[in-house]
Amino acid sequence: MNVRSVPLLAWVGMAGIAVAVICAVFAPWLAPYGENQVLGTPWEPASAAFPLGLDNLGRDLLSRMIYGARMTLFVSLSATVLAFSLGVLLSFVAAVMRGAVDMGLSRLNDLMMSIPTLIFALIVLAALPQNLFVLIVVMAILDSTRVFRLGRALAVDIAVMDFVEAARLRGEKTLWIVFCEILPNALTPLLAEFGLRLAFAVLFISTLSFLGLGIQPPTADWGGMVKDNKDGIIFGVSAALVPGAAIAALTISINLVVDWLLKRTSSLKGGRGG
Repeated sequence: MNVRSVPLLAWVGMAGIAVAVICAVFAPWLAPYGENQVLGTPWEPASAAFPLGLDNLGRDLLSRMIYGARMTLFVSLSATVLAFSLGVLLSFVAAVMRGAVDMGLSRLNDLMMSIPTLIFALIVLAALPQNLFVLIVVMAILDSTRVFRLGRALAVDIAVMDFVEAARLRGEKTLWIVFCEILPNALTPLLAEFGLRLAFAVLFISTLSFLGLGIQPPTADWGGMVKDNKDGIIFGVSAALVPGAAIAALTISINLVVDWLLKRTSSLKGGRGG
């Protein structure tokens, strides 16, 4: 890849993602104060000691933002990776095996997609224990339905190509065909979709946290910080706007990079020989 061919907006997107990742990885060393350390009066304005001011409990907003990047990215990335692992595997198996397997998995996927995602998540999370494992699994299952739809569409087109038929004639197993024949040729559009699903996951976990069923306090995450400080808007305090702006900036950055990837690879690469 020629670095000079990368457009400015893509660089802006990669810079935004890099800032969030650096904050998440090095939060204990970058944050000037502890995640839950009370330092003053609630909603104290910005100063030299507290560049973004204090939140509703008197905790440093900048430190909470840095720690919040860690939890927001961890949950979003974990859910997206799990969703892709599940969605891609099932969709490729359905496309390769066809028949009753394809029909059953496709109808089950259609049933899951017919249920509004947010309502389904709220009902399930309200009934199950509220912990990170349950949260990530619920998000992944809901998101895997979208991955399944795309993965199956790609796999059906690739599965009829000559090199896949040659693999079948050689007697290769289903998993070999899925991982060695179909996946390499569907990887580029799937990577672009991964970026879109990651942006959706950031918005989704922030929404759930705002509604009280996502990441639970006192753990910092951007959606929960908006919820905690929303009442300050009435009094002209901007503490809720900072994490809201961070959520918007991260999702826009991801979309800028994804748009660039989609423009670079608008078609499937040719399959490798049998």
